[in-house]
Amino acid sequence: MGFWWLLWAAVAIFLVAAAAVLLHVLIRAYLNLWADLLLSKVFSKPYAGNLWEGVTAIRHMGVQWLVENELRTATGRPLPKPIGTHRPFPHFDGLLFAPAQLTRRPLGAEVPVDIKVKLGPRAARPLTLEMPVMVTAMGYGVALSKPFSLAIAKGTGQAKTAFNTGQGPVLPEHLQSAHRIVMQYHGGNGRAPEAILQQAHMVEIRFGQGANGGYSTQVDPHTLDSEVYRDLSGNGRVPADKLIIPAGLPEVGRPRDLRHLIRHLRKLTGGVPIAVKLAASHHLEAELAIICAAGADVIVLDGAQGGTFGSPGILVDDFGLPTLAALVRAVQFLRREGWDKRVDLVVSGGVRTPGDMLKAVALGAKAVYIGSAALFATLHSQIVKATPYDPPTQLAWATGRLKNRFDSRQGAASLAAFLTSCGEEMQVGLRALGKTSLAELGREDLAAWDAEVARVTGLPLM
Repeated sequence: MGFWWLLWAAVAIFLVAAAAVLLHVLIRAYLNLWADLLLSKVFSKPYAGNLWEGVTAIRHMGVQWLVENELRTATGRPLPKPIGTHRPFPHFDGLLFAPAQLTRRPLGAEVPVDIKVKLGPRAARPLTLEMPVMVTAMGYGVALSKPFSLAIAKGTGQAKTAFNTGQGPVLPEHLQSAHRIVMQYHGGNGRAPEAILQQAHMVEIRFGQGANGGYSTQVDPHTLDSEVYRDLSGNGRVPADKLIIPAGLPEVGRPRDLRHLIRHLRKLTGGVPIAVKLAASHHLEAELAIICAAGADVIVLDGAQGGTFGSPGILVDDFGLPTLAALVRAVQFLRREGWDKRVDLVVSGGVRTPGDMLKAVALGAKAVYIGSAALFATLHSQIVKATPYDPPTQLAWATGRLKNRFDSRQGAASLAAFLTSCGEEMQVGLRALGKTSLAELGREDLAAWDAEVARVTGLPLM
């Protein structure tokens, strides 16, 4: 019995090996035939009918623009473009810190470093954070699903920093989970009522954002499930065709109107900082002058690298001022006009790493907002629930078809871990500079290795 089993096993192994060899020979012959045909056509056919013309066309157009134009062609509508632009603007990558060695001494790992910040130098109730990093406005319903929005609130709460409600409704769960909560004040029907605004730790008056300028935002109720639509509309209080955040603020037509609004919000909230958010533009200094004169405590400046859920591609790619240039110009203006001790500056747009965060502070920002970095940190290992057949953001968007597969508790823990890691890395960077706090950090700690970044920032070129 054992002999026959061995014999059959040997025959089976032989047949499998023979089939594998034959298949290998056939595949090689087939591939060789097609390679010969392809090369003969590419090397001999006139260019106008040659396959290589497609390669030239892609290189001429660029893969990004080719795909996006095809998407425009498919719908005949403005192309909604999430996440942000891919344009290679001069950015924090072109800067490097100068480590302490002999001219000044670095600090040991045991030396405590203070990275706490306080926003609103003149506010009766300043916003205090454990680190100079907040998660930017990504509104529930307008952009994010409910589980994902709650994960960000919980994650920022665990890391002892701030969560921005964006243009979506403020939920009781947001208030319960967040350590510090920033509420946006915008012109839409669905903005937080005054009773909710009173619970904010900072109010952010939104005039624009980097990926959308000051343009309006329309929410299509047909893309939303019943729960999201109910929350956005206030249980049907706002009609479906009125789910829109208009351009600007209807009640602010003149600078004095902004001053009155800031005073009203400050009184309403008991003295929390009142911020004004702008899309950075070439008119920056004139707009900053209006905001400062109106009495704002904080200016939030969103550069052209900022992302959003569904802004038209032309606004994402072709409007605004890059974050680095906006930061440098804003700091110069505030210091020149004497506003730097009375108004704090927060920047956002393409801030991705602890190095970016620390460089922004060194250049004069009091804190930064992060968006895409927080989005993907919250997704973390859960992206396997979407890939390879869907983009990971299908787990995050309010309209995402995989949103119910997202684990909010796991997402909160992932975001908290990312923020904690960023805080500790910034402390490492400060020790390497010989600094014991963010207050000691300055432009003198930086140099530029990129000529364009040196020109933009005025820092020495290595």
